[in-house]
Amino acid sequence: MSHRARGRLIRTVYALCLLGATFNHIRAIADHGWLPEHLPLGSAIYSTSLTFIDPLVAALLFLRPRLGIASTAVVIGTNVPHNLLLTAAYVAPGQFLNVVLSSFMLVGQIVFLVFVVLTAPTAWRDAGDGNS
Repeated sequence: MSHRARGRLIRTVYALCLLGATFNHIRAIADHGWLPEHLPLGSAIYSTSLTFIDPLVAALLFLRPRLGIASTAVVIGTNVPHNLLLTAAYVAPGQFLNVVLSSFMLVGQIVFLVFVVLTAPTAWRDAGDGNS
């Protein structure tokens, strides 16, 4: 596999994950509204904004690959800590790890974060200077 193809494959995985997250944000808005009352206002704004940010970043992965890669790292690098802190605030003491491990979405986000951390340097190198 060529370097460009490898970089494109990594960016495609990123984009698919971001688009899956977009679907989840749309579903959350349908279930709880634009600014869910059960969340602190800042968390509600952040979570709702990802409905628009995630697909934008997915597009950037192909239109401006390096900007898309950096943006992907920022999105998942802020989303995981945000969601873990939010989870910690709402679960009973001693139940945090059980709740995290039993949440498909949280585990998926953590796996995606690890994948991005491990593959972003390769994706960056393989993106080169041009669009691909």
